[in-house]
Amino acid sequence: MGDLERLVSKAAVGRINPREVLSLGMALKQLEPIKLICDASENPQLREVGQKIDLCETLRDNIIRTIRPDTPLLISKGGVIADGIDAQLDELRSIAYSGKDYLMQIQQREAEQTGISSLKIAYNNVFGYYLEVRNTFKDKVPADWIRKQTLVNAERYITPELKEYEEKILGAEDRILALESQIFAGLAQSILEYVPAIQVNAAQVSRIDCLLSFARVAREHRYVRPVVDESQIIDIKEGRHPVIETQMAPGESYISNNVYLDSDKEQILIITGPNMAGKSALLRQTALITLLAQMGCYVPADSARIGLVDRIFTRVGASDNISAGESTFMVEMTEAASILNNLTARSLVLFDELGRGTSTYDGISIAWAIVEYIHEHPSAHARTLFATHYHELNEMAQSFSRIRNFNVSVKETDGKVLFLRKLVPGGSEHSFGIHVAEMAGMPRSIVKRAGTILKEMEATSTGKGISRPSVETGQHREGLQMSFFQLDDPVLCQIRDQLLSIDVNNLTPIEALNKLNDIKKILKGK
Repeated sequence: MGDLERLVSKAAVGRINPREVLSLGMALKQLEPIKLICDASENPQLREVGQKIDLCETLRDNIIRTIRPDTPLLISKGGVIADGIDAQLDELRSIAYSGKDYLMQIQQREAEQTGISSLKIAYNNVFGYYLEVRNTFKDKVPADWIRKQTLVNAERYITPELKEYEEKILGAEDRILALESQIFAGLAQSILEYVPAIQVNAAQVSRIDCLLSFARVAREHRYVRPVVDESQIIDIKEGRHPVIETQMAPGESYISNNVYLDSDKEQILIITGPNMAGKSALLRQTALITLLAQMGCYVPADSARIGLVDRIFTRVGASDNISAGESTFMVEMTEAASILNNLTARSLVLFDELGRGTSTYDGISIAWAIVEYIHEHPSAHARTLFATHYHELNEMAQSFSRIRNFNVSVKETDGKVLFLRKLVPGGSEHSFGIHVAEMAGMPRSIVKRAGTILKEMEATSTGKGISRPSVETGQHREGLQMSFFQLDDPVLCQIRDQLLSIDVNNLTPIEALNKLNDIKKILKGK
């Protein structure tokens, strides 16, 4: 149907072109079957839509009759107005585009009337169209013909009819464009009185289009009708992400999850779990299901009860605003501050990895304080999902009555991680970030070294005293040039001194081999 609102807005400001006017006419034509279907429907809402649709028959018929189906984009190109709309326009077109036929008619008629069989009509730039008569037929030339030129074997004449036709044909194209522009301007002007009716039509068609989209997606993807009520509960059974589930590989199904939020009992869910386990998808699908339900659409779940939500606050993803001098962490804190300053009792709040843009202890402290603020807010117990890698926040459930711990489960076998993507009660102690790095194609030596450092950090809890990679065990990283001149190992310092004492310019091959053997003995002695 085209964009009715856009078309009518262009008509209202006088900037609509011929093709857009034709599109408007065709769109109005498409309204007729839609109105008939709505009027015949048993559904009262659809019948109401049908009653509001105005077919604008007069305008529609005028557009379709006036504008050619193959109209150009611009009126200046000509060929916009159909034949039979204006008699003068038709005559001008006949003159401009059928000139030879008309001239042949004049030539044939005059030849028959005068008996000059060799008569012919031609044109030159000096005196325009003329009749040429051979000398043998000079005596048959009518008295009203005006002689303009004498040649050796012929003479040339003009007639009032030829001059009149010449004036018509020479200015015909300009007059055609002017006349087409005038007719088109009148048609465009006539659209203005229908603007309110067309806007109502556009709104009704948009409504039908939206409802049809809801119905189709619900049927194709097994959506269910949610319960939307005045409670402050969100209870989603086996919810799914409406976009991700349509992009799964063949034979793979989306793993659904339950989410329960209650302002009086389970206000805040702290969700931990590994990277790539599905924490962010869970947050997003909860927001989308809530939004779809309040739009009047069925939702991707087995069942859903949505207590009315007045706004959905999200702090997800990582971004910065370099041009304004704002770091990723600054943007994160600005958005978090906006959320906390605008909370209401019916808000749904989603925090994903809050505080990751700063040091670990700063991030934990800020995240803890924000969760505590939301829980202890005197008037707004906003339902909140808080996804984090700060496992320390799991301890909050022991001190705050409406905080619950959940994690997205995984299964670890033979050093490999299988993401189960299922939300289960309880906190998680591991993020499996090193496994994700390995999956991303990180060099094996880096993955192995990271595992060693992680074990030592977990053993010491503080991260101090991490040992250096061992040269003997071959633990070195690709692309890293080890420096002999910034090492604290006494054996390596001894090797450094040996190397610095060598005069390379005066060293013989046998002496070089001996020095290398000495350095090898030092390492073996270590």
